[in-house]
Amino acid sequence: MIESIQNLLKQEAQAVLNIPVTDAYEKAVNLIVEQVHQKGGKLVTSGMGKAGQIAMNIATTFCSTGIPAVFLHPSEAQHGDLGILQKNDVLLIISNSGKTREIVELTQLAHNLDSDLPFIVITSNPDSPLAKESDVCLCTGRPDEVCLIGMTPTTSTTVMTVIGDILVVQTMKRTGFTIAEYSKRHHGGYLGEKSRSLCGE
Repeated sequence: MIESIQNLLKQEAQAVLNIPVTDAYEKAVNLIVEQVHQKGGKLVTSGMGKAGQIAMNIATTFCSTGIPAVFLHPSEAQHGDLGILQKNDVLLIISNSGKTREIVELTQLAHNLDSDLPFIVITSNPDSPLAKESDVCLCTGRPDEVCLIGMTPTTSTTVMTVIGDILVVQTMKRTGFTIAEYSKRHHGGYLGEKSRSLCGE
């Protein structure tokens, strides 16, 4: 089992190293900074299934680092929650295939609401409908799942999480986010206590 686990770790690590690094990241960060940090909009993330859980995590991480963000469930969006979208928002959607029905429908509904709403997509398929319609496409590198049957989202969700982390960290650099600002947003628990001690509170 030890050897098997080591091989799994190598496969996942290699998938992360194989993420294509292009100027799309700079475009995505510029879009988030302009729409949210400068114009006062918010980041709205969305995804279905496992990708939705990653999108939710990305939203909460952005919130704690100075970028107002919220997760929008693509199915609930069709039953009124689409109203969360406002002027100057930017949509960050995750779809491994780039053609998830609920996500495609969400982008259509969002553009019916606001034709100028920009969106970023994280996907393994740069030739997909979502990728072609997006303002910015961030490709995962299409990693093989480490799952024994090659179906369960495992490696793909690891890579999606890392891409989200890249966006968060690069946005923090652009906005000059400080530990003092972090402490104002994260009061509870170990991180809250540590951040306050580091900024002298």
